[in-house]
Amino acid sequence: MNRTLSICLFLILFGFQTFAQSAGENIYEFLNLGSSARVAALGGDQVALGNVDADYAFYNPAALHPELDQSINLNYVSYLADINYGYASYTKSYKKIGTFSLGMHYVNYGKFTEADELGDITGNFKASDYALFISYGKQINENVRIGVTLKPIYSSLEKYNSFGLATDMAVIYDSSDKLFRAALVARNFGYQVKPYYGSHREDLPNEVLIGLSTKLQHAPFRFALTYRHLEKFDQSYQSELNQVDDSFSNQSSEDGFVEKALKHVILGAEFLPTKNFSVRLGYNFQRRDELSVEEKKSTVGFTWGFGFKISRFRINFASAKYHLAGSSNHFSVSTRLSDFNFR
Repeated sequence: MNRTLSICLFLILFGFQTFAQSAGENIYEFLNLGSSARVAALGGDQVALGNVDADYAFYNPAALHPELDQSINLNYVSYLADINYGYASYTKSYKKIGTFSLGMHYVNYGKFTEADELGDITGNFKASDYALFISYGKQINENVRIGVTLKPIYSSLEKYNSFGLATDMAVIYDSSDKLFRAALVARNFGYQVKPYYGSHREDLPNEVLIGLSTKLQHAPFRFALTYRHLEKFDQSYQSELNQVDDSFSNQSSEDGFVEKALKHVILGAEFLPTKNFSVRLGYNFQRRDELSVEEKKSTVGFTWGFGFKISRFRINFASAKYHLAGSSNHFSVSTRLSDFNFR
């Protein structure tokens, strides 16, 4: 137990002692584009879910367990502005060693028109990002699991390219009845090995998250909560272009304590009428606060989705409202090779 506590303290201290990052100041932000339809439907970035599929190593490698042996998962996301991205993974478990997962995360930004400084069209170019996820999870005792992910990263933007390395570390605590789960994750800590140009290296989008989830014992509901960015309390984003001169006003444009605290919170709820079907809802406070239009907030920040099992396949769908301009649609399919008879 002392060993487990030491790991938890290391993760916390490592996260808090790292320089706090701000929005728009980091490279490889695509690492935060989760593709799992189930997680997206629950608001995104839920790190303490139970009964997970193989793709969950993307969010928390400690959740890898032997029941995922020989699992294959394919995710695809139709994002905004014709951008699409996805994640594919394969999981293998070894007795007394642990469970491993190999995944590939990619983002295709599409084709762009190239022009010179005078505005003359000179051709086209493409942009894309890739990250390989090498994950490992192991049960330490009846209640505690640990996990780690190593992520080699490659980014190509027109003629510029960059290479980096990042890592995630995670701890999970499960109650003895398996109805409650708590998780601590430190993710995207690493180094830009090769900058896009010269020797100008930039920071990765590292953060520390804590998550909780519980399944009601006598009702078909699961509730989840994640608190992001433990390393920095104030997540307010102030653009110099949008600053307002309040010198003649008694009102302040800054967020209050409650608003700042809520920007870290993501809520999710799952209705499980049968073991083969579920309906999900989520709410992301920061997304609604920063991306909604004051005159017409609509359902920005809300997410929804469902999942079902047909034969040997699990299929999930989710829709996440980012802005009045559009939503992202998530599709996930998973199965286990061991469920098929190839003889």
